[in-house]
Amino acid sequence: MSEFRGTLESPVGLLQLEATQQGLSAVRFPHRTPDPTARTHNHPHITEAKQQLGAYFAGKLETFSVPLDWCGTAFQESVWLALTAIPYGATVTYADIARAIGRPRSARPVGGAVGKNPLPIIVPCHRVIGTDQTLTGFTGGLDIKIRLLQLEGREVL
Repeated sequence: MSEFRGTLESPVGLLQLEATQQGLSAVRFPHRTPDPTARTHNHPHITEAKQQLGAYFAGKLETFSVPLDWCGTAFQESVWLALTAIPYGATVTYADIARAIGRPRSARPVGGAVGKNPLPIIVPCHRVIGTDQTLTGFTGGLDIKIRLLQLEGREVL
């Protein structure tokens, strides 16, 4: 459970940021339900996330360094960690991630773990595309996925 929350007005809408004492725990898009138990507070992890996201949206930051505190299964966390290695402006497939975590036949479960990423943008699941190079689902919606990829200089058809 998140302890703290804050909001950030961004080019993709109002983002709800949540954190624990250990790190940023969630980034939620406007249509996602925030943690009702988190209290609004200007916690240092929230402040740092706002600064880094602001720099990212301004085109001045490619890699996030805010401490993270995600909570998932061991498999999910291995997928999320692999997502953090996708370079700015690059895209990879679900199969690429499956190979990266040593589970080459697990592209479909990787897709499920990517879909449960609690920290979109910061943990760049928007950089994952289908094996046929098509855009696939995104928790924020495909329109936001396209905007994020374009922000990073990717041409999206």
